[in-house]
Amino acid sequence: MSWFKRKDENIQTSTKKEMPEGVWVKVPTTGETIHRRELEDNKFVDPLSGYHFRIGSRQYFEIIFDEGKYKEIASDIISDDPLEFTDRKKYTDRLAEAQKKTGLSDAALIGVGKMNGLDFVVGCMDFSFIGGSMGSVVGERLAQGAEYALKNGVPYMIISQSGGARMMESVLSLMQLAKVSSKLAQLDEAGIPYISYLTNPTTGGVTASFAMLGDFNVAEPGALIGFAGPRVIRQTIGRDLPEGFQTSEYLLEHGFLDLIIERNEMKEKLTQLLKMVLHK
Repeated sequence: MSWFKRKDENIQTSTKKEMPEGVWVKVPTTGETIHRRELEDNKFVDPLSGYHFRIGSRQYFEIIFDEGKYKEIASDIISDDPLEFTDRKKYTDRLAEAQKKTGLSDAALIGVGKMNGLDFVVGCMDFSFIGGSMGSVVGERLAQGAEYALKNGVPYMIISQSGGARMMESVLSLMQLAKVSSKLAQLDEAGIPYISYLTNPTTGGVTASFAMLGDFNVAEPGALIGFAGPRVIRQTIGRDLPEGFQTSEYLLEHGFLDLIIERNEMKEKLTQLLKMVLHK
């Protein structure tokens, strides 16, 4: 039962209208709010500012593959704890928590399907799983994606979304960078196209290896791309950084990227790139 009181010219009620959590989403760059349904319908891109919200691997697959249909490969590779690592908690506990929270088995999925009728293999990292960190499973899955592309003569793309190496696996994590890069070299020798698609954020050893090895290096607008973070760089060199430093737009201007593709145009633009190099 509600009760009312009059204060000045306004009527107030003690009964608050319940609003389901997450119905309205705040846009970080503008401070404006947008209804989640409108955001979902626009592939999680703010229609006014163009801000690209971070999305997961399966959401990218639904955008890229025809009718959202694809087959996952290498999903049977599961994380282990070879170093028996413990900091504030056991690594095995962190893995279990991340798996329960995200519904993912690790920070990368490999999808095989068709994009506008073209056969395509996509390895997609997922920041929601321990910051998209590069562990042994991530490296092996991305390498197997490249191996599948090599055996079947199919173009390959890696969507990078990572904070860098997974510290809980130490040097085993860093070894994955060489593993994936060597597989990409085999694709290059076989003349099979490889596209590197960089999203927000792409940092650390991922940037220093396979994320910059594409026949085409493309990125989403406004993505943070770099090795060390801007705060670390600022402290190291002792000076302020240029405006927009480490954004997609800055990297494109300085020759580190080939082009920037908005998510709503992703499928069509990628198809055009592949048809161009495949002479179709």
